[in-house]
Amino acid sequence: MGRMSAAQPHDALPIRLNLDDSDSPLDVVDALFLGRFATGAQPYSHSSSIDRVRPGVTLLPAAATVLRTARDDDDSRVLAEGDGWTVHVSRWNRGADVTVTAVTAELAETILKEATDNAADEPEPQPENVTMGFWYVSPRRGPHRTTRQIAAGTWDEVRANYTAPVADAMDRLMKVTPDDISGRLLLLHGPPGTGKTSALRTLARSWRDWCQVDCVLDPERLFNDVGYLMDIAIGEDEGTAKGRWRLLLLEDCDELIRGEAKHTAGQALSRLLNLTDGLLGQGRNVLVGVTTNEDLERLHPAVVRPGRCLARIEVGPLTREESAGWLGTEEGVGREGATLAELYALRRGSTPPSIPDQHPPTAGLYL
Repeated sequence: MGRMSAAQPHDALPIRLNLDDSDSPLDVVDALFLGRFATGAQPYSHSSSIDRVRPGVTLLPAAATVLRTARDDDDSRVLAEGDGWTVHVSRWNRGADVTVTAVTAELAETILKEATDNAADEPEPQPENVTMGFWYVSPRRGPHRTTRQIAAGTWDEVRANYTAPVADAMDRLMKVTPDDISGRLLLLHGPPGTGKTSALRTLARSWRDWCQVDCVLDPERLFNDVGYLMDIAIGEDEGTAKGRWRLLLLEDCDELIRGEAKHTAGQALSRLLNLTDGLLGQGRNVLVGVTTNEDLERLHPAVVRPGRCLARIEVGPLTREESAGWLGTEEGVGREGATLAELYALRRGSTPPSIPDQHPPTAGLYL
């Protein structure tokens, strides 16, 4: 009896395209592109992502014949083909994803290189700027990282924005090198408007020679989506030198690290701690920076235990004397001092935010 041939993968995958009023021309172009790969006519695929595309670059090989184009306010798609290959270009703002399918792996690689060669536009960073990464989950592309140039002053320039005990602690943190790392968690806590985010921008500049700083824009999703967490923790960032440290910033994570965290938040907290000193973090040069408005006493004991934190700094308001020195006058400064946000408001001539009076006025004031 002759040996039966194994079923081909595409035989088990009927290709059917259903459209309704929720679909757009962009979705149609995406679906059409997958056809030749799914059927096996072009079984090889190569892709590349570009954060900033040079103006005027089409991302199409010279011999490309355009089959479809679609555009809306934020995104565009181009589907084109050549002899034995198909290219799909997805563009958003200044960035783009380029994917090529072809009859051979070598052809797919060659066409992709032709489409993307010299396409990236990377302006020379200015001395006062630092490159920061931003992670988020895109509905179309899944976990995605983009980069931006962020203005950040030197520590000497911004040191006066912090009260003396905080400035002293920050002095030590700004000088940290890889050899000094003993804990993987960096915790900044304190009231809103005290400059926690500003301090992290300056830290990114101080550490830029050895550490890439990435901000996670959706931290509440990160630790509840294992695939997203693995992409960030395990996946190598393109262009990042091997052995270079990464600092992941999670801002305003009050619920995540609060002592009375609910069950779902507790699971997320366990994954956070596993990233800092558990199996997930083993062999990875990853630090995690967390900011919160919670008091230290309300934080989960596992977060603040000795040995886990590289630094644990309470960022509070400046004293009245420090505030007057910063502002150049005592006018408008309360007896308890002022936060950095309040000082900037006073400098602009506007009324800073205030805490409502805890003692209600007498009845006569209502009449």
